[in-house]
This record gives sequence, structure tokens and C-alpha cells, in this order.
Amino acid sequence: MRLAFLVVAVTLLLVQVVLAAEDYYKSLGLDRSASEKDIKKAYRTLSKKYHPDKNPGNEAAEQKFVEIAEAYDVLSTPTTRKIYDQYGHDGIEQHRQGGSAGGATHDPFDIFSRFFGGGGHFGHAAGHRRGPDMELRVGLPLRDFYRGREVVFGVEKQQICDTCEGSGSADGEVHRCERCGGHGMVIQKHMLAPGMFQQVQMACDACGGKGQRIVKPCPVCSGQKVVRREVETTATVEPGMDRGTRLVFENEADESPDWIAGDLVLILEEKPAELSDASRPDDQRTDGTFFRRRGRDLFWKEALSLREAWMGEWTRNVTHLDGHVVQLGRPRGSVVQPLAVETVKGEGMPFWSAADLHEGVDEDESPGDLYVEYTVILPDEMESGMEKEFFALWEKWRKKNGVDLGRDSGRPVGDVPVHDAKDEL
Repeated sequence: MRLAFLVVAVTLLLVQVVLAAEDYYKSLGLDRSASEKDIKKAYRTLSKKYHPDKNPGNEAAEQKFVEIAEAYDVLSTPTTRKIYDQYGHDGIEQHRQGGSAGGATHDPFDIFSRFFGGGGHFGHAAGHRRGPDMELRVGLPLRDFYRGREVVFGVEKQQICDTCEGSGSADGEVHRCERCGGHGMVIQKHMLAPGMFQQVQMACDACGGKGQRIVKPCPVCSGQKVVRREVETTATVEPGMDRGTRLVFENEADESPDWIAGDLVLILEEKPAELSDASRPDDQRTDGTFFRRRGRDLFWKEALSLREAWMGEWTRNVTHLDGHVVQLGRPRGSVVQPLAVETVKGEGMPFWSAADLHEGVDEDESPGDLYVEYTVILPDEMESGMEKEFFALWEKWRKKNGVDLGRDSGRPVGDVPVHDAKDEL
């Protein structure tokens, strides 16, 4: 029995030594020049990734979760971070032993709870309700849906006060309300008539129904436990994402010590593109303003002169949404009819699918197509000499190779006599 106890004690000691030896910055994947925002962002991502609730039975993930919490606990506070930077783990241990904590570290679930709100666990933990979700709409040009990008946006939300760690008290002490005995409710008696009384249960007016009183309110949150501030968040828009795609950030809505934070939902919307100009970098000067999207396909309108549509021998360079060039053209003698549509295979939107939401569904992973509709621009007027030459040419061609519009249109001719002369082209 004693041997088993010694083995357990030595194992625990070795675990503590390993944790203590691990560089806190390395645990969060940061370097020593990391800002406070970088530290919070790293903890936000890693703590959710390695949380035991998401990795049941995975001891390595659980150990990593503890390690991340320990690193964040030290580096998120300017005082302890400065001590760690100067004196390392020994300095942190001496600081803790000399303080009121008695050398004990914080519970990693408590740190998680302070950061996200709630009971430190995902889902509906016992005794905690879930807060409301938040929705935010972000408008992006079509170019961003094609190429993909990192979107940095600010959202104003309620956060647990860092100064009092959500207690609302400047000295960390919260007292039970003497009037309601900590129940938050009191019974009041109302006289309805002489000798007739009614008892009514109502919220305690001394503590506001909280059952607790704070003698020294926190100067930052004024005893409210939470503050409102703008938080910078980063979202990844993957190439080919659809309009209306919902990006969900778990437990990143309004925080409170009294509930588990809901989800922040980012809804992607397409906004009209701006005209490209010479002041933009080369990789941003595209024809994206004139592309239109339908599902995975793109649509483009190209204008041709009468000569180009009739005679051919022309080229066009269309700068795509990511800057690469799609070349259109016809050889000499090739005619393009007005409103003709050309299909350019594989030049539509990239393939994207929310595979985690539709597992097991077979999908065509090829990119979409680009559909080019041609518009023929006719001249407003012609010079006199040009008009005579064209008229003579058209007359000769009409008599020899003209088309019969009455016959070729498919309309019933009836009793209308058919002229020998052929119709205009």
C-alpha cells in the first residue's frame, strides 16, 4: 500500500515538474513579443481545441488543457508575466508562495469559466443556463468569396470584468444579503381589508433579487460583474464559400458569470464591388465589378463591335477575380451572333463544401464554369461613302445568300404571297 502511494506521489511530482519546465509562450504557440491580444486569441483557440469535454478519454489533450490554462494564467496578468520574463518558473513559484494563494495554482476549468462564462464546461452545465446567441452580418465583395481571405472585424459585446474576475467586488468579498437570507426573495404582507391579509413573494429590494451584497463594488464594472467593450475577432473565408454561409464561433457571444456564453454567428453577405483604379496594387486590379455569380458559376458580358462580330480576328483579355487572365477570341471569318453565350469550362467559382455538415454526401468537386454573353454594338451612323459601299455589298450578298425570315422563323405564312426577293440578313 505504501509502495503504491509512493508511486502515485512520484508520478504526480514528475507531472508537475514537466508542466513547470514547459515554456509558457511555447505552450500557447507564441513568442515573447506577443501582445495581450495575441495571448487571449491563442488561449481562446487552444483551450476550446483541447477541452476535455471535446476530447473524452484523451489524457494527452487533458494535460495540454491544463498546460494551456497555466500558461494563460501567468501571461495574461502583467505582473506575473513580468516576473516570468525576468525570473522564469522559479520567480512565479516564489511569487505564489509569498502571496495569499499559498503556492496553489488556479483550477483550469475556473480559468476557462472566467474567460468564456458559465461553469467551465461545454453544453448546459448543471446550475447554469446558456446565454443568447449573437448574429453579425459582414459584407464582402465577390473577389473575396473567390480568393478567400482573413476577415478581421470588431464586435461589441458583454465580457466578464478582468479586474474583479466576475465577482463584482473590489476586495473579492461577496456577502449574503441579511434581509432575504441569500434567497433573493422576500415575503411581504398586504392588508386587503380589516383582518384580511395577503402574502406576496417578491424580489428583495436590498440586493435586487441576487441574494448577495457587495460592500466594495469593483471600480471598473461598478459591481455589475461585466463590462461592454469591442473585441477584435478573426474569421477565415474559404475560397468558393456561398453567400449566406454562417460561421459559428462557439461560446463567444455575451459573457456572464451567471450563464454559459452563447455562440457568435457570422453571416457572410455579398456587397457590390468597387470599380478598380490605378491606385490599387496589381493583384487587386481585376474586372471583378462586372462578374455575377449564380451558385458555382460566374457570368460575364462582353461587348463586340460590328466588325468583330461579323469578321472575327479579335481577342479579349478578361482579368479574373484573383488576377489571372482569361483570353477570349475568334479567328478571322468566325461570326458571333448577338446574345450568343460561350462557356469557358473551369473558370467559375472554386469548389467549396461544408463537409463536416454533410458527411457521406458525394459531390462533384470540380470548379464552376464561366458563361460569357456577347453583345454586338452597332454604329450610330456611317459616313456617306462608307454607307454606299456597304449598301452595294449587302445588296449583292442578300440576293445571293440572304435568309428567308418568313420561312426560317417558323411562322405560318397563310395566304400572304412569298416574294422572290430574299430578306435582309
